Amino acid sequence: QLQLVESGGGLVHPGGSLRLSCASSGFNFNYYTVGWVRQAPGKEREGVACISRSGDITTYADSVKDRFTISRDNTKNTVYLQMNSLKPEDTAAYYCTTEYAYSDHAHCRGRSWGQGTQVTVSS
Repeated sequence: QLQLVESGGGLVHPGGSLRLSCASSGFNFNYYTVGWVRQAPGKEREGVACISRSGDITTYADSVKDRFTISRDNTKNTVYLQMNSLKPEDTAAYYCTTEYAYSDHAHCRGRSWGQGTQVTVSS
């Protein structure tokens, strides 16, 4: 019954910002690592960010470091991806992913995926 539903994607100009949300249900969110993965046509799938169960540990791909911030609200069973200074190369379908975690780490494996939300950065 695990469900992940992304929202917040859209069309934005270079240099703009978007905040993606991922609402979860059907599992004990507090015991799961959550992350974001993106897939763009003609490019390899890329793990963008990952956050530990508590929210205290995060990891980022070098391509988005210092521009994107992942966070989670365990009271709302929701994870966010704040994207700033967006570039055309950030254009992709963004997916929320999760997996059960035995400890408070930020090494996402992407075992379960949401349906995705499209982010397009274009002038």
